[in-house]
Amino acid sequence: MQPTATVLVYSDDANTREQVRLATGRRPAADVPPVEFIECATLPAVLARLEAGGVDVCVLDGETVPAGGMGVCRQIKDEIFNCPPVLLLIGRPQDAWLATWSRAEAAVTLPVEPVEFAEALAGLLRGRLAGAA
Repeated sequence: MQPTATVLVYSDDANTREQVRLATGRRPAADVPPVEFIECATLPAVLARLEAGGVDVCVLDGETVPAGGMGVCRQIKDEIFNCPPVLLLIGRPQDAWLATWSRAEAAVTLPVEPVEFAEALAGLLRGRLAGAA
């Protein structure tokens, strides 16, 4: 198991980024490594960090303005080679079809429900780390 997993969190709302950190804790599940967070509040910061590499999973807030997480997800899936899996935060359960359109691997609703979020994040980390092994 690698020493840490890197999770990029994109939201213009500091409270949403905090919800993600608190729901994850040190690690979202016992069988995945501890998590290090990279927080981004703007699209240029997300793109620069993904181009630099080393991100295992992206958590994107679909409610971020002006560049919402759904559009950002679709963009990075088109532009970033070997794009990390994406967990999309959506405002309503009815928006799940938009998460599918964006090509996100998973979606959970806001506000973040800790157990549901941690399970979704751990699942994406397992898949990403198994593929890297």
